[in-house]
Amino acid sequence: MITSQFLLSLPNRFLGLISVFRYLPRIALSYTLISFCRESGSLARLITSLKENVFGSPKELLKLSVPSLVYAVQNNMAFVALSNLDAAVYQVTYQLKIPCTALCTVLMLNRTLSKLQWFSVFMLCGGVILVQWKPAQATKVQVEQNPWLGFGAITIAVLCSGFAGVYFEKVLKSSDTSLWVRNIQMYLSGIVVTLVGVYMSDGAQVLEKGFFYGYTCFVWLVIFLASVGGLYTSVVVKYTDNIMKGFSAAAAIVLSTVASVILFGLQITVTFTLGALLVCISIYLYGLPRQDTTKIQPSETKSSKERLVAV
Repeated sequence: MITSQFLLSLPNRFLGLISVFRYLPRIALSYTLISFCRESGSLARLITSLKENVFGSPKELLKLSVPSLVYAVQNNMAFVALSNLDAAVYQVTYQLKIPCTALCTVLMLNRTLSKLQWFSVFMLCGGVILVQWKPAQATKVQVEQNPWLGFGAITIAVLCSGFAGVYFEKVLKSSDTSLWVRNIQMYLSGIVVTLVGVYMSDGAQVLEKGFFYGYTCFVWLVIFLASVGGLYTSVVVKYTDNIMKGFSAAAAIVLSTVASVILFGLQITVTFTLGALLVCISIYLYGLPRQDTTKIQPSETKSSKERLVAV
């Protein structure tokens, strides 16, 4: 987030930001291959495992192409929504992906959330909105916007975010296949999807100016950090779930904003303070152990009554 903000202030930032999305699957795939090689123990085992689990399993590869395609749709819909909605409206509505993810978790994974956990999910949503809230600023440039198109696009983006994350979690936890193998399968599909997207949206610019036009060391830094962040996100999903991923992402937003205060002199506002407080409280409430009184055995109840009578 911090490096991305700095990248926005650099010249040729348009192609620089697009390059981030182009190269995310490639860098992430390279890092995954290195990690998988270490896990396999040797290059020969790595090649054998890739043949068996990746190239020799087209059905599994096709299965992981679903979240790659859905994430691509999400990114495009988010861009359409941002182009047709005010920044504040976009900011508020896009955070609905948090409760949407919780709903997809309940429906697709057959899990249950307590009333307190649902309350903490919506509290987290409100906290993130306040943390990222920036008052609208008047501008002399009039941009033609279509609010209905924007709301439709943001709805699709929110649904795609929840579905893709929970779908990947379901595939990840439904078999004993290595986490790194699953990442390789998804990033291979992601490369195909991003190449098609580049050809359709920026093919003329790439042919005219070259694929690496606008690249700087800061662009590569953002690519690297975002790629590694995506990989560690999959680790979080593997060992926890997508809802916890949302809570950790919210905590990361708060911490990165605090870092922006130190690095860029960002002013702390009342809304940020209130939002950060809500995020912290929601994390605490969601982590509280669930109390299930229906599991109390009759013998335990009887012994409790006997001890009470003895007293």
